[in-house]
Amino acid sequence: MAGVINDPIADMLTRIRNGINARHVKVPMPHSKLKERVAEVLKREGFIESFEIGTVTERPLLTIQLRYDRNRDPVITGLKRVSRPGLRQYVNVESIPTIRNGLGVAILSTSRGVMTDREARRERVGGELMCTVW
Repeated sequence: MAGVINDPIADMLTRIRNGINARHVKVPMPHSKLKERVAEVLKREGFIESFEIGTVTERPLLTIQLRYDRNRDPVITGLKRVSRPGLRQYVNVESIPTIRNGLGVAILSTSRGVMTDREARRERVGGELMCTVW
């Protein structure tokens, strides 16, 4: 039985990172709506194949299917948690960073939902800079 997770997004990123390092196809984790929204962004941006929500012992479970290229190299080469419970990082639309010259994405939690840096610039909205993926 797992203990209390203080930073569920950091836990999610660590599970994905560990899954990639171990060359796993699927990575299970406890489900939350925020993790589901982050998974939707990762799928939309092509970093993961898919995700599904199931239940194991009456608890909702989010399972992410990792994506690899034809050489079995992972599509995700890096994940970094930016904002964390002890130090939240908020950005306005002018200060949203560009990740790896546009090759990566910053994932923001905004008043209009979880979105990428490009979507936030297009919507002209800032928010909490949750993580970066490249």
